[in-house]
Amino acid sequence: MNYYVTTPIYYVNARPHLGHAYTTVVNDVLTRFHRIEGHDSYFLTGTDEHGDKIVRAAEREGRTPAEYVDEISALFRAAWPGLEISNNDFIRTTEERHKRVVARFMDMVNQRGDIYFGEYGGHYCFGCERFYTEKELVDGLCPDHKVKPEYISEKNYFFRMGRYQDWLVDHVKANPDFIRPERYRNEVLSFLKEPLEDLCISRPKSRLTWGINLPFDDGFVTYVWFDALINYISALGWPDGKLFQKYWPAAQHTIAKDILKPHAIFWPTMLQSAGQSLYRHLNVHGYWQIGASKMSKSVGNVVEALSMAEKYGADAFRFFLMREMTFGLDSEFSEDRLVERHNSDLANDLGNLWQRSLAMVGKFNGGKIPGVPSEPQPDDAEWRDRARGLVASWRQAFDAVNPRAALGQVWDFVSFLNKTIDSEAPWVLARSPEKRPRLDAVLSRLAEGLALVAALVWPVMPGTAERMWARLRLPQNKMKADPALVSEIMDRESVLEAGEPFFPRIETEGEASGKARKARDPQAKKDGPGDASAKADSAAKLEKPEKPAKPVPEGMVSIDDFRKTELRVARILAAERVPKSEKLVRLSVTLGDSERTIVAGIGRHYAPEDLVGRSIVVVANLVPAKLMGLESRGMVLAASRDDSLVLVTVSGDIPPGSKVS
Repeated sequence: MNYYVTTPIYYVNARPHLGHAYTTVVNDVLTRFHRIEGHDSYFLTGTDEHGDKIVRAAEREGRTPAEYVDEISALFRAAWPGLEISNNDFIRTTEERHKRVVARFMDMVNQRGDIYFGEYGGHYCFGCERFYTEKELVDGLCPDHKVKPEYISEKNYFFRMGRYQDWLVDHVKANPDFIRPERYRNEVLSFLKEPLEDLCISRPKSRLTWGINLPFDDGFVTYVWFDALINYISALGWPDGKLFQKYWPAAQHTIAKDILKPHAIFWPTMLQSAGQSLYRHLNVHGYWQIGASKMSKSVGNVVEALSMAEKYGADAFRFFLMREMTFGLDSEFSEDRLVERHNSDLANDLGNLWQRSLAMVGKFNGGKIPGVPSEPQPDDAEWRDRARGLVASWRQAFDAVNPRAALGQVWDFVSFLNKTIDSEAPWVLARSPEKRPRLDAVLSRLAEGLALVAALVWPVMPGTAERMWARLRLPQNKMKADPALVSEIMDRESVLEAGEPFFPRIETEGEASGKARKARDPQAKKDGPGDASAKADSAAKLEKPEKPAKPVPEGMVSIDDFRKTELRVARILAAERVPKSEKLVRLSVTLGDSERTIVAGIGRHYAPEDLVGRSIVVVANLVPAKLMGLESRGMVLAASRDDSLVLVTVSGDIPPGSKVS
């Protein structure tokens, strides 16, 4: 299987920031997923270097456009190694290989009769480098830049894009996953309900000379989008290059939602006009927003990505981006939240699991991972099924471009391994020789589980995964998300050590101030909050007999009755509409130690793809019920007002299964 993925080529009128970093990291994660699955993968990124904005930016700095783009493009190229980006190629639209392909592509479209010369007048936004119609403006302003466009009337060349409107609608409808998530597919179809105007594809040299000359009229340069989009095939040596023949049939693009229209409408119609097959998927993500949380000086309105990676490590930064954002939706960035994720998921969950497991292997088996016990264990099949199910769910999430759900599956497994230590209590098993087979099984499973976790997190945290694999004395070239292979190649002869923690806990400002208070107040350090007399008063109050229970008023419930309702946090793993129902959605949720199906009447208020990854509150001990032939084991909580309905969700690092009280 081949796999080809691209980022947008980033416009060099600004330096790399969080938005660029997220798109690039997502593509690197997807590429690494396919590589560890054994697929032949190719990853392209680069820079877009023509247009009005480049000329203006260069003029502000007193430089030529060529000097300016060389500097900014170099910043992008230099940024990615610090984020462990493993792209195969980096293309610039000022390269000759790209210019040649643009000229040939435009000649082909022109010979098809899809380019004509005409005059057009419209509202031109220099920030967007495009004309807007009156209908598209918001209060007379550009909807993106909030400035009044300049009215320009000039002669230009146009692409007959409207000729392909019906064809494009049919293609999008016939291929439901062509544009994903579904919300953006629906947005494109909604846009295509209106007549599609032809696309202006040139700028006269009397106004702009910085661009690629039209092959059929050297008095004009190519409009930036008709130039830029072609990079996805020029980098592969279109039309007869070996890379193009090999990878283009497997192509997919990853973009932010602000450039949906050019990629979902301009680019497919251009390809169709040139007689080329289309890309397979267009993956569209939301925006990172900067909230009201306190920011350090290293974080600004766009967040310098590398400052966060340098401060906390590339793997921790990549993990936060993938764990925090549901692909397709907007998310909020704060350094405080990054630290919370680091301490909770990485230091506490994964880091502690590693240290505890290897410490017990050292203490109870001399540092060697025990062999698989010759005496079968009663839950061997259950263990194998869980590991195989984990990999299947992880694979399914990545295939659907949902890194957050993939990591959610892995962290449920990390939680399960931590609970295994608590429930099996190896320190107790070690006291009884007759329980040695069980102790060996538990230690072996923990080690195999850690190796499997390393393989599963490698796409997101390659450095950490490779160090985990190395400490387990496993060959790097054997890393694969395969439980059976992990068990087979596990080194059971070498003496292992836990080593230094992978993710030392980061002390927060609150923890630091608390330590300072204790240092200033020796009594507080000794006794904690309150003094001895206060504790004695509390104890005395607890010893007083309780008053007889009062009768429960009609329409109310007693505390004892309320306690019968078990409210728990659940994380949504998957969601789909129930056929023949506008209202019902089938949710697959995890409660930490188990998974179940809940059928909820929220279909008119939520799209299924918007639900995956959310932590919600459910009634966990409700008697199962059948809805549209599906067994529902629980009920989701939601607040309603008028015709709207909002799910009750949980913020913070509350793991699935936590009780709500």
